Amino acid sequence: MIGIIMFATALFMLMAGFPVAFTFGGLALFFGVFAEGMDLFAFMPYRIMSVMQNTVLMAVPLFIFMGVILQRTRLAEQLLTSMGRLFGGLPGGLAISTILVGALLAASTGVVGASVVAMGLISLPVMLAHKYDRRLATGTICAAGTLGQIVPPSIILIILGDVLGLPVGDLFKAAVGPGVVLIGVYIAYILIMTRFRPETAPAMPQDHGISRKREIVNALLAIIPPLALIVVVLGSIFTGIATPTESSALGGVGAIVLAIIYRQFSLQMIWESSKDTVRVTAMVFAILIGATAFSMVFSYTGGDYLLEDWMLQLPGEKWGFIILAMAVIMVLGLFIDFVEISFIIVPILAPVAEAMGINMIWFAILIAMNLQTSFLTPPFGFALFYLKGVAPPQVQTTDIYKGVLPFILLQVLVLALIVIYPELFGMSSSY
Repeated sequence: MIGIIMFATALFMLMAGFPVAFTFGGLALFFGVFAEGMDLFAFMPYRIMSVMQNTVLMAVPLFIFMGVILQRTRLAEQLLTSMGRLFGGLPGGLAISTILVGALLAASTGVVGASVVAMGLISLPVMLAHKYDRRLATGTICAAGTLGQIVPPSIILIILGDVLGLPVGDLFKAAVGPGVVLIGVYIAYILIMTRFRPETAPAMPQDHGISRKREIVNALLAIIPPLALIVVVLGSIFTGIATPTESSALGGVGAIVLAIIYRQFSLQMIWESSKDTVRVTAMVFAILIGATAFSMVFSYTGGDYLLEDWMLQLPGEKWGFIILAMAVIMVLGLFIDFVEISFIIVPILAPVAEAMGINMIWFAILIAMNLQTSFLTPPFGFALFYLKGVAPPQVQTTDIYKGVLPFILLQVLVLALIVIYPELFGMSSSY
């Protein structure tokens, strides 16, 4: 039972706000010495070295660098301005523009916080100025900003690929279908809602100072550069020309080229972006090393075998396990970050899934979709905090909480479709 006590203690400390990496590492040291002594950690340097030499994980800092560079190029501002004029004449047009821009930002940056903050600063004041319902406006921004969790190149998919031992390129391909369906469901919801309640999202007055043809040209000029970067990065992976690690380096170079195109390039910008990348990367790898020590001690004490035996005896067998796993991840996602869940919870669930003959690509996509939902779920969804931090004073926290509820239900609907009808997304639930 040492492993179970260790696991419960870790969850308690994380929910209490203790630093993640030190919580994992400290508990591993305490329980490891208690169970076996310092000899248990003799191989820890080799484990750390294997983490640092992992070529798949090299893609993480490179994609983070790409996202940070694009965040500083005013890409979101240009996209939102152009798309807003293009679709603003429709009821709900600004909300649809926000969803589409969120999808483009997700596929070009993959940084949830940056997307939510950028659209909160640019899109939210415009929607409020045009009498949009505050709940619809805030819910749309949060939902669009979290698309980076499922739309490739997603950092979470790279981490899951490493944890589950799956090709990242295959995960990227499998995530395209669910990502497109989710975007389509969001847009359909906005169109249906504004059809029956047009007062919640009035159409923007036509700007007669600019022709419709010019609006379309401006939108294309704003869309083509990031779209070209997406095609280069994902296309090189899907066609087999480059590995995800190589394409992430290509994406970093492409982001610098876009910074030059948008006239935002400077050595100072590169320096600041590099420092931001190092901060985020250090956080991810510190958690990974702490989680490596934690999982080593947890496995040594037999905690993984105990949980595996219990899960294999669940009623409903495979489907009982899937329902329980999704419920656990969704609940934990309310309190702890996706990185901790990926490094601690997923390695516990993975052996059980393999033992039951579950398709691990399908299982990974379910986890990624589930973790995206956790970003929106009150009271601790990270996207809610990001938006509240930049929202105008008249936007209350309750407005944001109420606004995301329909989008949470839509995400759960798509998640259920992937579970029940995986063949619709080109996947199978079994090997």
